[in-house]
Amino acid sequence: MIHKTAEVSEMAKIAETAKIWNWVQVREGAHIGENTILSKGVYVDFEVCIGKNVKIQNNVSVFHGVTIKEGVFVGPHVCFTNDKIPRAVNPDMSLKSASDWKVSEIIVEEGASIGANATILCGVTIGENSIIGAGAVVTKDIPPNVIVVGNPARILKRR
Repeated sequence: MIHKTAEVSEMAKIAETAKIWNWVQVREGAHIGENTILSKGVYVDFEVCIGKNVKIQNNVSVFHGVTIKEGVFVGPHVCFTNDKIPRAVNPDMSLKSASDWKVSEIIVEEGASIGANATILCGVTIGENSIIGAGAVVTKDIPPNVIVVGNPARILKRR
């Protein structure tokens, strides 16, 4: 199911059972797994891989370099980053181009859950079945089976 207002590249690979709601954009080379739901206003950048049985809530941008594995929940307004040193211009004030920066990956392992408005800095892995509390700022790898909260995110409880 692809809503009539969604913009999905013909070069994206979308499972037949995926649901893509209104105002979603899916770029070229993206992979969307079976039974995955992309809610209103989600942006999926080029070559992003999203596994099966994933739920991504409203207004999440999943940028190039992010991999979301099977069974993950992503709450509304979660922010994934992909550049450790974001700048608009080079030192000589020339506009940066794609060749002027390096993508830093984020991997979200199976069964993880990310609460609303969490910010995930690039270069981290979120472990299997971990829970990221709403509003948390993840600055380093999160081990499997933990609950993290705060800024910076720290372990609240082991599950």
